Amino acid sequence: MRTKILHRKLAAFTLVDLTIVVATAVLFVVFFLPQLARSKRTSCRTFCSNNLKQVGLSFRLFATDNGDVFPMDLSTNLGGTKEFVRTPYSAFRHLLAMSNELSTPFVIICPEDKGRTRAVNWTGLSNRAVSYFIGLEAAETNPQSILSGDRYVRSSRPVANGFLVLTTNDVIRWTKNYHTNHGNLGLGDGSVTGQVDSTNLQQALRDSGVPTNRLALPELPP
Repeated sequence: MRTKILHRKLAAFTLVDLTIVVATAVLFVVFFLPQLARSKRTSCRTFCSNNLKQVGLSFRLFATDNGDVFPMDLSTNLGGTKEFVRTPYSAFRHLLAMSNELSTPFVIICPEDKGRTRAVNWTGLSNRAVSYFIGLEAAETNPQSILSGDRYVRSSRPVANGFLVLTTNDVIRWTKNYHTNHGNLGLGDGSVTGQVDSTNLQQALRDSGVPTNRLALPELPP
């Protein structure tokens, strides 16, 4: 008799326990998963912003060691990338020139950028492992010049051979691909502004102090 009573008690407990587990799972899905997703997106954006800060710092370190100029203004014979400024699909070369300053290619790719594959080393680096554009007119002597930013930037002007050429009057915007119509923007003084919307991106273009900005985008050759 005691065995049967104990069996009924255990069965009742198991049913109640199952009900609690199911209810908890429902609450988790309804209330906590959206919070976790938002937290993950925020973490990725912070990570991306920190990447660009390291990129900006590396440009300044390079300039300190090379007559106060960025790679784009220094001949390849001296370790720069000046000869690649007009070469199609060459965005990655301006970062490759700073491999010593950057240390690892992990910092040139955004964790939200699913269209790119992280490089494990600098050997064979290509645009496929780069998430950021490079502003070819950027200069340390011009703090407001546009140096770098998330690659999903577009204008009414077409991207040609990996270059987006913009005047201060052109309309510029982020796309929806990641960071939800926002992006991170690095300037010539090494500073980075995170979560810039398209309106502020437009203002940054006007404030760049450069009549024409050429952005080298890490586009992939056709």
